[in-house]
Parts: sequence; structure tokens; C-alpha cells
Amino acid sequence: MAAKILANLIVMGSGILLRAFAQAYRQALANASKSGVAQETIQNTVRRASRAMTEQEARQVLGVTENSTWEEILKKYDVLFERNGMQGSFYLQSKVHRAKECLEAVYAKGQGTTS
Repeated sequence: MAAKILANLIVMGSGILLRAFAQAYRQALANASKSGVAQETIQNTVRRASRAMTEQEARQVLGVTENSTWEEILKKYDVLFERNGMQGSFYLQSKVHRAKECLEAVYAKGQGTTS
């Protein structure tokens, strides 16, 4: 009998807490939209996501010049990607990959083949 009462108290208490948290969250969203915080957060997120790597930054990451051939770029990419895959960081590895993608697009437009 005591176990049944205790179980009912736990279920009722958790329901009350859940409703309270939901109401507090709704109120926080309403306050944020009134003060403009939500709109500012969305704008910052869009700004951060739309920032693409420039050609100059890609060349710096891979350590190549504007006169480098596509084969040289691929060699540098392979070396840096493998080195960071084994003992480096995932962040640097992804930077190297994004740099190759950026230069791949540049070479596809300007010089024809990328393979």
C-alpha cells in the first residue's frame, strides 16, 4: 500500500514539474522575442553559417601559391589530410578538406578539369 502511494506521489510530482518547466520555457521564449534577443541570435547564426572559405585562405591552409598546379594541390592535400587524420585534429583535417573543395571549385571554373 505504501509503495502504491509513493509511486502516485512520484508520478504526480514529476507531472507538476514538467508542466512548470514547459511554462517557464514558453515564458522565456516570449521574453526573448520581446527584447529582440531571438532575432539577433538567428542573424548571428546565419552570418556564421554563410561564411565560406576564400580562395586566399584556402591557399594558405594548403600552403600553395596561385601558380601551383592542381597536382601539387592534391599532393599537399593528401599529405595534410592523412597527417591530421592519424595524429592531428579533426578540426584541422576539416579545414584542409574545405580548402581543397574551395580550390577545386576555382580550378573547375578557371582551368577545366579537377581530376
